[in-house]
Amino acid sequence: MKKALVMLATAVAMSGAFAQTSAPASAPMGAPASAPAAKAGHERNVEDRIAYLHTQLKITSAQESQWNAFADVMRSNGETMGQLFQQRKANTNLSAIDDMKQYATIAQAHADGMKKLVDAFDPLYSSFSPEQKKLADVTFHQGGPEGGHRHQGKGGAKKAPAAAE
Repeated sequence: MKKALVMLATAVAMSGAFAQTSAPASAPMGAPASAPAAKAGHERNVEDRIAYLHTQLKITSAQESQWNAFADVMRSNGETMGQLFQQRKANTNLSAIDDMKQYATIAQAHADGMKKLVDAFDPLYSSFSPEQKKLADVTFHQGGPEGGHRHQGKGGAKKAPAAAE
């Protein structure tokens, strides 16, 4: 079950929609982050992703309104997922069935969030120039600023980044 959660969290982070909550950089390794610090770190990750995509996709001033709608969905999805992961982290004494139900809730929220993200991205992508579409295709295929690294689970090797054409 933990491996499945790690895979879901990785998929969420790689989707570009959100980043997993993490301890702030100033926290010592292994030290738990406080809820406000974790939330601030999570929000910073989402905002970093939004800024990265804005630059990477070369958003024009004419595309800003569509971009803002897309970015707002990213923020909303990130907030939802952050809350669900915090709840999961806080609920340490769950029965197997409750654990599975909680995981199903996270998976459903991810699916719902991706649907909203696609709906917001579609008109933006349609407004892109051919160059921007190529940038978007490569950027989303690679998984973002991580350069396409896809985690293979505990101790697994990472795949090499996809070659840009």
